[in-house]
Amino acid sequence: MPQNTCQLRVRYGETDQMRVAYYAHYLNWFEVGRSSLLRELGMSYRDIEREAIFLPVVESHCRYLKPARYDDLLRITTRVSRPKGARLLFEYEIHRVPDQELLATGNTVHVAVDDRGKPRRLPERLSRLIR
Repeated sequence: MPQNTCQLRVRYGETDQMRVAYYAHYLNWFEVGRSSLLRELGMSYRDIEREAIFLPVVESHCRYLKPARYDDLLRITTRVSRPKGARLLFEYEIHRVPDQELLATGNTVHVAVDDRGKPRRLPERLSRLIR
């Protein structure tokens, strides 16, 4: 299962008055991890979309274990499982650096579609990279 790790720092605008990260930002951070993994595999979203294939999120889940706070350095670990037809499953873990505290886990399910929204097989190149 291909895996990638990247880091980001919680920005002030991502927090509430108590400097705790707003829950919806975790989904944005999942996207940061997903984009980083795809780039590491050799394809960006732009490359995939040039083939007239899009990967909308059709399902998402996040389990919040501990809060992320303003200025925390986070490590996002992203894994992608083998494609099943037009579907891809990405799994995520978010840890705080340097104490390695696990803050959240989650996943997103994506379906490859064409520019009309019709399900399509993943580009062969992407399928090969994931396997």
